[in-house]
Amino acid sequence: MLEQSALIAAPLLSLTSPDTDFGGLSPRTTVLHDILVATWGLNLVNWIFLGKALNWFGLRPRTPIGLLGIVFSPFLHSNIVHLLGNSLVFFVLGWMVLYRGLVDFVIVTVIVALAEGIGVWLFGRSANHIGGSGVIFGYFGFLLFGSFYDQSLTALILSLTVGILYWWMLPGIMPSEDRSISWEGHLFGFLGGVVAAQLLPLIKGFYI
Repeated sequence: MLEQSALIAAPLLSLTSPDTDFGGLSPRTTVLHDILVATWGLNLVNWIFLGKALNWFGLRPRTPIGLLGIVFSPFLHSNIVHLLGNSLVFFVLGWMVLYRGLVDFVIVTVIVALAEGIGVWLFGRSANHIGGSGVIFGYFGFLLFGSFYDQSLTALILSLTVGILYWWMLPGIMPSEDRSISWEGHLFGFLGGVVAAQLLPLIKGFYI
């Protein structure tokens, strides 16, 4: 089973209002808190009561059942250490994406999750890929390259901050012999983040 080293679980039903004001600290923290609580609750039930049966919904490349993993695999983690590490990175990078606004967060999350899931399903190693690192690496790629497509001061500051603090994540997108790490998820998530940075201004300009 291949673990992904970061968390994403996006209950988009609570994030669908484009008019929500996310200019303050509290709303952003609340969104991230709710996502983390839902994911921790799901995994605790899976580990304690279900014997990890829900891992059956992981992303299994090139299998019909594996298509479900595009949606469900980011929620699933192999153990508490895996989930704890993911939660910390998710909170920081997720907060940075949310700093740009709720609409941006939702659009970026959807693009990244689809890019990672489809990419791994098509090209990943035959294994059960679980964890949210693909989306987290997507946030990383989005924030890092955001200032190339959005010339605002906010985008520039976020790109510089992420580049300085999280440069150590870049080797994670390279092929690895470690069978426990889904580097494919990292790579396709990161690429999805770059694509999201490019598409976001176009999408917002068309719909908003």
